Amino acid sequence: MRQRRRNTPDIGIARNSNESIAIKESLDLIEAYNLINPNDIVVITPNWVQPKDPSTGDVVGQESLRAVIRYVKQNNPRRIVVATGSAGKSTPEIMKVVGYEKVIQEEQVEFVDLNHGPFTRISLRHNSPSATNLNKLYEEMTFLISFAQLKIHSAATITAAIKNIALGWPPAEEHGHPKKNLGIHNDLHGFIRAMAEKIPIDLSIVSANPAMVGTGPHTGVPRHTGIVISGTDPVATDVVGARLLGFQCEAVRYLWELKNANVGVGDIEQMNIRGLSITDAEKAFSLAVYGQEFTVE
Repeated sequence: MRQRRRNTPDIGIARNSNESIAIKESLDLIEAYNLINPNDIVVITPNWVQPKDPSTGDVVGQESLRAVIRYVKQNNPRRIVVATGSAGKSTPEIMKVVGYEKVIQEEQVEFVDLNHGPFTRISLRHNSPSATNLNKLYEEMTFLISFAQLKIHSAATITAAIKNIALGWPPAEEHGHPKKNLGIHNDLHGFIRAMAEKIPIDLSIVSANPAMVGTGPHTGVPRHTGIVISGTDPVATDVVGARLLGFQCEAVRYLWELKNANVGVGDIEQMNIRGLSITDAEKAFSLAVYGQEFTVE
């Protein structure tokens, strides 16, 4: 199986009211510009779950997607592919309604709808389903970026980089629209953990500008915090995101299991955090969302 490009838990936490600037600053903090080489096939998987305006916090922003694409372009990789499979509506519908299609065309990058083939089949360390089809891009890509908004999730506890890949890659051709109706949600945390074991995320970008709090993942309240978390370890990145929402690693079952399986780092003390400290990030997030500062510990 392909290994992550950088195996250290490097985390950059930036804050800027301009989401695109915060993305670049968080990536620069971890020197992400050194990760990609000219031979790479880079896949960017954004969270496009519903045809909603990015101001709701349900999906990533159009211009922030452009910022990620342009950051990748700095290293002139062989191919840049935006690829995801919407869980709720058809992916092309979301592209057109929200405006991603325009960004992809203007930036002249490829697009692949992961809800459709051609496919390869992978086995999962999971009971139901124990295997899934994935678009053959899975075998072609050399570098994977997960780009998601930070959200409370009523079943998965949080949505961040890992869940974005775990639900964005399985095809609707096999798992239905919405994807939860044919088995994935029988043990959602177990499925997310199993997918994370099979699909290494080289670079995670989790934006809390806005974050969705309350009753996510679709009907929550968006709150602009200005914070963006980027990381080379998807478990570490999502643990930091969970902390902002008020959860320790062990409160999110799939993160706890991935930590214990040594897929990634779950202890804040073992992470190389640059930019805002975890304490300052928690205080800034809680003040923006709840009107008063507090930290998890």
